[in-house]
Amino acid sequence: MGLEQGHIQVYTGNGKGKTTAALGLGFRAVGRGLRVCMVQFIKGGGQYGEHLAAERLFPELSIHQTGRDGWIFRDRLDPEDIRIAREALELARIALMGESYDLVILDEINGAAWFGLIDVDDILGLMALKPPRVELVLTGRGADERVVAAADLVTEMCEVKHYYAQGVQARMGIEK
Repeated sequence: MGLEQGHIQVYTGNGKGKTTAALGLGFRAVGRGLRVCMVQFIKGGGQYGEHLAAERLFPELSIHQTGRDGWIFRDRLDPEDIRIAREALELARIALMGESYDLVILDEINGAAWFGLIDVDDILGLMALKPPRVELVLTGRGADERVVAAADLVTEMCEVKHYYAQGVQARMGIEK
């Protein structure tokens, strides 16, 4: 089946829902017989609900989680975080170019660049490599203006109100 034409989408902004929107697109694609791969940058720290769902939908939906548990600090990067992000970048390249997937989602890749774990030129390089029949989705806060300019569709999630401000922590099945 496959796509006649793939495009590049960016989900960015300080609001909640970027990964969720990408997963929704992936779920829709699987429903239509497309194969989906998500590579998660800087998302260590255990299993999220999407990993459990992907196990049920494998091999149509596969998720590769990368990153360590804990916080990343832009002003004092750990070489291990950089190494892991470079490995995730290679996984992304393989997924994009391997002809196995119709939709490739690079979750939190924009954040990985903002933190300095990878370079924006790495993202632009992946965008340039995208095969014509593959849809590419890039998520994460702080998408660089060059990434935004090179994309076909850009959605900015804008936080208006968030229950986190009232002390509500991430909830199982909703945020994780």
